[in-house]
Amino acid sequence: QVDLVESGGGSVQAGGRLRVSCQASAVYTSETACMGWFRQAPGKPREGVATIDSDDGGQYADSVKGRFTISQDNAKNTLYLQMNTLKPEDTAMYYCAADCDWAFISIRSVEEADFGYWGQGTQVTVSS
Repeated sequence: QVDLVESGGGSVQAGGRLRVSCQASAVYTSETACMGWFRQAPGKPREGVATIDSDDGGQYADSVKGRFTISQDNAKNTLYLQMNTLKPEDTAMYYCAADCDWAFISIRSVEEADFGYWGQGTQVTVSS
């Protein structure tokens, strides 16, 4: 069982920055080795933003590459998403997800079903 709690969302103007966090509690550390961030805007499907594995680097959607950075602090059991140069189209509910198989994760085709656990989400709103 993995519990995920996101925080750090908010409202910023275009060009600003935010960092969202995901505090994880898991019985087995293997369940939080492979994690990711998704987002869902109103009326749109949930999409993968970035994924990471504790033994590998991160993968990023083309829409955020160069602006967002995903990272893990294993000592704190926390996943982060640093978002810079935010755009109005980044406005969405951001969700943390855990328990994936890195060998089968590709950001271009990542799906909700690739992850076993989800947080409740944190809202990010970017105004123009």
